[in-house]
Amino acid sequence: MARVPYLESSDLAPEDQDLLKRPIWLFKALVNSPQAARAFSGLGSYIRYGSKLDPRLRELAILQVGWLARSPYEWSHHVKIGHDFGVSDDDIHALIDDTAGKPTHLDELTKAVLRGAREMTADGAMAETTFAALRAELGNEQVVDLTLTIGFYNAVVRVLATLQIDVEPDYRPYLEQFPLPA
Repeated sequence: MARVPYLESSDLAPEDQDLLKRPIWLFKALVNSPQAARAFSGLGSYIRYGSKLDPRLRELAILQVGWLARSPYEWSHHVKIGHDFGVSDDDIHALIDDTAGKPTHLDELTKAVLRGAREMTADGAMAETTFAALRAELGNEQVVDLTLTIGFYNAVVRVLATLQIDVEPDYRPYLEQFPLPA
């Protein structure tokens, strides 16, 4: 059970009701502070819709953060969103294997993205060699967007855990299909 109430649009001032266009439980909790929810949504929207970073790579980086954080909410939501942006079931299995140090079919750029997400999540920053490899492939703009994406979702998983946001029933099958490690 979440630590703050899940609010509905009817609980909000008219000028804040747009914050629940996507009425997922995370947003229903965040709108307890409408201005914070608006700031959060602004950056999230840029990452999803404004960035030039390849959407599949973006989603794999987010999934890597969710996997490492063992965040049921983040993992389940981005398995679904990842599918919408070109992440295959084979990619998800490969992410799990790559995290465990097993060989995968993933190309070097994708492996570097996952490695960068692992390093930022575990160590707070990417290693110089990882950053250099990503910058060489992606350029400055996209490597900044990737870094921002990984950092943002590291914050998101902590917000989810602290507010104890529940996984909506529609997303629970993704946890059965791709269970998080214990």
